[in-house]
Amino acid sequence: MVLLSVPYFELDTNVAFLRIKQWVFRTQPAAVSNVWIVAFFIHVFTSILALIAGFTQFNKPMLNNRIHKAYGEVYIAVILVFSGPSGLIMGFFANGGWLSVLAFTMLSILWIFFTFRAFTAVKARNFELHAKYMYRSYALTLSAVTLRLWKFVIANYIYEMPPMDLYRLVGWLGWVPNLLIAEYLIYRGKHLNLLKKRLHENKPNY
Repeated sequence: MVLLSVPYFELDTNVAFLRIKQWVFRTQPAAVSNVWIVAFFIHVFTSILALIAGFTQFNKPMLNNRIHKAYGEVYIAVILVFSGPSGLIMGFFANGGWLSVLAFTMLSILWIFFTFRAFTAVKARNFELHAKYMYRSYALTLSAVTLRLWKFVIANYIYEMPPMDLYRLVGWLGWVPNLLIAEYLIYRGKHLNLLKKRLHENKPNY
């Protein structure tokens, strides 16, 4: 994901993925296209932080007061302030028509909601509810990875289809299966109970 972000470091608006987003600049008023491109760069550069910080929340050795709390605060702040809102703005202008728009706007809204509920739960010291919503939140964070994996696998090993049809499909496949897996893990409770036990052992002082 870091390597995929490298082409955007120079803030060029006509590289990589942005080459197929030129219609935004052609069809939208300058104010709208400017908001979109700012949202794009914010989303690209901050979502990496969410991926890394979120990973630490499920790593047993890191489930202690200092590390777990510090990276958890980074994760929640990045999503609620930067990545989530910018992703929502981008979602309204997704390629592929209303199916893609619906997929990416739903993803962003749920991502913000789950993350916010994880935050309010831990502030209320409801660690069980906090863990459940963190599962859901990070499942959606990982959509940045799984979307690209699905796209690669389908295009190269399953079925060749028009690029825009593939984009509409992976817009949903990128996050819906992730969320179903998270719900299954929550239902089974094995991993959840392990996280809860570790959190209570360390008695986090939130």
